[in-house]
Amino acid sequence: MTKQIKQEEIDEIVKQIFDDYEGGKNIDAIKLFNNPDKEEVRELVEHFFRIIYPGYFRDLTYKIYNPKNSFAVTIEDVFYHLKKQIYRALAYSQHDDKMTDEKREEESYEITKEFFKKIPMIREYIETDLLATLDGDPAAANFDEVILAYPGLMAITVYRIAHELYLLKVPILPRLMTEYAHSETGIDIHPGATIGKYFFIDHGTGIVVGETSIIGSNVKIYQGVTIGALSTRGGQKLSGKKRHPTICDNVTIYANASILGGNTVIGENTVIGGNSFITASVEPNSKVSMKNLEKENKTDGNHGKSEEVKQGEEWYYII
Repeated sequence: MTKQIKQEEIDEIVKQIFDDYEGGKNIDAIKLFNNPDKEEVRELVEHFFRIIYPGYFRDLTYKIYNPKNSFAVTIEDVFYHLKKQIYRALAYSQHDDKMTDEKREEESYEITKEFFKKIPMIREYIETDLLATLDGDPAAANFDEVILAYPGLMAITVYRIAHELYLLKVPILPRLMTEYAHSETGIDIHPGATIGKYFFIDHGTGIVVGETSIIGSNVKIYQGVTIGALSTRGGQKLSGKKRHPTICDNVTIYANASILGGNTVIGENTVIGGNSFITASVEPNSKVSMKNLEKENKTDGNHGKSEEVKQGEEWYYII
């Protein structure tokens, strides 16, 4: 038999929780309607896809038969909502204590305007990513399939948007955007990473690209790849320092490889084999591969003394 709910007991529970809210915890900072809205940021990302890929992601809200008019409505709507979220995010700026509400309103407008000026450039980069995806994946049937179905292109697109907001020093919002893509695709690209054109992610699940990573052009990475920090034990003391690797142009990184460390540079035209674990720089034109989880030297039959073999113009790293 269900026990009858006693209102006085419920009231006491509510009071205890309210009292706990006054305990000075960091999670007690309740600012209703002033924080960036996570759900609205997600909606913004979805609306940005309608701007980046006109015609592929329809908005059924507006019954406008002239496509340009429809896109104009979408652009103006996104401009308004992005400005509102930037206004809220600027409360977390290090310089916000010197900002009046009027100044923050003006700043949010100027940032939004500068961001929208960058959209043609963002679309230029995404066009190259689309081309790289179709060219790099024999399973891709056509551009439409890649745009509508490929999680890698979705994650890259959100990153391209968030990265420009990051460069404009907008707090919080860029990370909310890329974490939305992370939750949808399993691909975690920090908005602070620098990534060149023709970036191709195949499959993608489990990929991590850290904040200070630098990735050149024509780079291809597969599922499970980590481009990360060698150690984060320093915590906030490491903030702002180069903690993640540099991947030069024309590099391919196969599944589940880990490349770690801010001083690690992977030279151009290199192929990193699956499951490789790399914490030191690799020469250009190299091939890195795993073999029985043992170090093996391929020169003159000697084993265990060296990991590097030069054949012609290529370096082979047998890990």
